Amino acid sequence: MNALQACAAAMLALACSACVTMTSGQRARAEAITVTARSTVVGCDQPDACAQPSPLHELAGRAFAESTAAAPRHYALMLDRGADAMLARISLIRSATRSVDVQTYIFEEDDAGHLFLDELLAAARRGVRVRLLIDQLSALERVNTLAALAGAHANFSIRIYNPVLRRAHISYPEFLLAATCCWHQLNQRMHTKMLLVDGAVGVTGGRNYADDYFDWSADYNFRDRDVLVAGPVARDMQRNFDAFWTNVRSWPAEQLTDVGRRILDSGVPPLARDDFEQPQRVAAMSRDAADTDLIRTRLADKALPVGVVDYLADLPQKHSEPNPGPATASRGLRELIDSSRSEVLLQTPYLVLSRSAQDLFRGMHRRQQAPRVIVSTSSLASTDSFITYALSYKYKRRYLRDFGFEIHEYKPFPVDAPVDVPATPPVAARQPAIPPGRLFDASSSRRPRDSRLGHDGSVVDRYRNPLQSEYAALAASRRNLERMPLKHPGVRTGLHAKSMVVDDSIAVIGTHNFDPRGDHYNTESAVVIADAAFARELGDSIRRDIAPANSWTIAPRDKAPVFSGLEYSLAKLSERLPIFDLWPVRYATSYEFQPGPDCPLPLPPTDPRFQACYRPVGDFPEVNLGFKSVLTRIFTAFGAGFAPVL
Repeated sequence: MNALQACAAAMLALACSACVTMTSGQRARAEAITVTARSTVVGCDQPDACAQPSPLHELAGRAFAESTAAAPRHYALMLDRGADAMLARISLIRSATRSVDVQTYIFEEDDAGHLFLDELLAAARRGVRVRLLIDQLSALERVNTLAALAGAHANFSIRIYNPVLRRAHISYPEFLLAATCCWHQLNQRMHTKMLLVDGAVGVTGGRNYADDYFDWSADYNFRDRDVLVAGPVARDMQRNFDAFWTNVRSWPAEQLTDVGRRILDSGVPPLARDDFEQPQRVAAMSRDAADTDLIRTRLADKALPVGVVDYLADLPQKHSEPNPGPATASRGLRELIDSSRSEVLLQTPYLVLSRSAQDLFRGMHRRQQAPRVIVSTSSLASTDSFITYALSYKYKRRYLRDFGFEIHEYKPFPVDAPVDVPATPPVAARQPAIPPGRLFDASSSRRPRDSRLGHDGSVVDRYRNPLQSEYAALAASRRNLERMPLKHPGVRTGLHAKSMVVDDSIAVIGTHNFDPRGDHYNTESAVVIADAAFARELGDSIRRDIAPANSWTIAPRDKAPVFSGLEYSLAKLSERLPIFDLWPVRYATSYEFQPGPDCPLPLPPTDPRFQACYRPVGDFPEVNLGFKSVLTRIFTAFGAGFAPVL
């Protein structure tokens, strides 16, 4: 047997094994075992399930009391800092009297994930109904954990959304197989994120459940944003969650092949996990969440009273075949953008636009009084998706010239960002100190996390599963999914917030990246708050992110001394090619602000003084140029066909 035959045989064996599922009888037995194993002991006999008082939960009571049918009242709290986002979640869960519903895309088994799970289970054991819905591609890492949670308590339920191959987990080879046989289903992901307590107060935004979304990673953290909203709109959030929970794509964990077989083989395992990597940090967070005065002064007192709040959210019917349901979130966001008369302030980590979004911005730019469009997005040095950045890089000319964007790319080491890394306990700094002017002092590249055995004997890959990247099938290997190597060490920060302010009066915080995936494949959600005070607060936050200390400005490079028009025409022609976009010089590059007597304040690229106040720092500043930069150029030249799924 030659190598080709051996490979074909291996793929055939993999395909056969991946297609093996449980029979209906086996599923019924696995479910019966799970139900029997669930504890029914409730540690509280009080009507309120022994809920802990929380000033955040009290906001909901005030909002409903002050609302009328004609004039709803809400309270809205922007959660910019990772520590505040976790603190708010724990406080709300402990305050639940009836129900806690959680919907998320990623849920990792690290400190943040396990702390959150502990709080959910504690709520269930005191009498609160808890429902946890996770997208398959990024569900909890161990089958044993899912099996244990399925049988943990009668008040706790866990389901997996859209399980390709009817499994909770698929290996990397199985992922590639699924990409071959079931590409459309594989791409239909639940990107919606929500925590809802008692159907009265909810949290939504960009954050998943992993250390790097709460500033707890030792090497890379996301600059992210959530919004807590209390009041009548929570009823809409509840209806949306219920639609997902009861949808046929949401499978109880015990009915999936890998989880069910584990239960059939050895029963429901005990819930075992590794110790916290930073137990003191976890204990401090838990103590703070019990401090009512702290929750009030640090969080609740900062909530703003607002009027009408809308929840734009897709339903799972978006994934119906052959007639998919409407993309509610995408349509609503486009209508808001199109309504702008003066300015759109847009923040997205992945600047790859769908065709309809491109048509929208092109039309807006052609208006006689075109609104200003300011975009905050990722640089190559800060992004966690270099493939997506490569497509953004390809269309810089289009964004700047045809759409009139003012683009600011987030730095990997922002000087003035709402991240709490310096406040966390130091984690084995293995690199020399950062030069003066930097905030951080640990390793810049993601620390190696070797596979090892967990308490249950299963192998745990502590490096992030590549299947959490929706573009994983486009990469040739795991190494190609790693972040770009940088010139300087440090705790890197990457942009992940998805927000928008329209005309300084309408604020949007949600899960939509304003990209083709959000339009066509992912389910998305967003809270829309038509309130000038809240819009100003969100606008100030985004403008802080695009300040020179935190972002580079993208602008046209200096014109060539000769044949500049010819160079521009050839570059434009190359850009239009779906492949072979090999023109070596891009229309735009990155600039750094140079303050001085003649340049006291940052300027937009359209200002005639821009070139005197900014210096070019190259297309990929801070990146340690190497093979990954070559790959970026390759995807720029050959990857345009991937744009619809990025």
